Amino acid sequence: MTRREQILRTAAELFAARGFHGVSVAELGAACGISGPALYKHFASKDAMLAEMLVRISEELLEVGRTRVGGASSPREAIAALVEWHTDFALQHRALIVVQDRDWESLPPDAREQVRALQRAYVDLWAEQLHALALAEGSGDDGLDGARAAAHAAFGLLNSTPHSALLPDEQMRELLVRMALGALLSR
Repeated sequence: MTRREQILRTAAELFAARGFHGVSVAELGAACGISGPALYKHFASKDAMLAEMLVRISEELLEVGRTRVGGASSPREAIAALVEWHTDFALQHRALIVVQDRDWESLPPDAREQVRALQRAYVDLWAEQLHALALAEGSGDDGLDGARAAAHAAFGLLNSTPHSALLPDEQMRELLVRMALGALLSR
C-alpha cells in the first residue's frame, strides 16, 4: 500500500468516526504517523482528500461492475456477480459508506458531479441487467426506471453494513447476498 493509499484509508476511518469537519489536518497527520503539514505533500487540501477518496471508490465500483457483467453469460449471472461484488465492497469499506452518506455535502462541487456521474453509470449497469432479465424471463418488467429503483433498493440493503453487521463477515456476506438476490430475482 502506498503512503497516499494509507492516508486515504486512515482518513476514511477518522471521517467515518467523527465526520469530515470533526477531524483536523493535525489529527489526521498524527494518525498517519506524520505531521499535519506533511499531508500537503500528498494532497492539496483536506477537501481534495475527501474528493479523491469518494471519486476513486466510485470509479472502482463501476470498473469492477463492468468487468463482472462482461464476464457473465446471462443477465441472471451478471446480477449475481454484481450482488456478490457489491456485498464484498460493502463489507470491506464500511467507513467509506458512512463518509459518502454523511459527508456528501462537504465534497467540492466538481467532485460531487464526478461522483454522481459515476454512480449513475453504476446504477444503469445494474438496471440494464435487471431489465434484460425481466424481458428474457417474461417476468414483471417495470422498465428501466423500475430496474433503477430496484437497484437502489438493493444498494440500501447492501450498504447497511456499517449499521447492521451483527454477524461475522462471512455469515453477513451470505445473508446479504441471499436477501439481495431473493429481492432482485423475484421482481
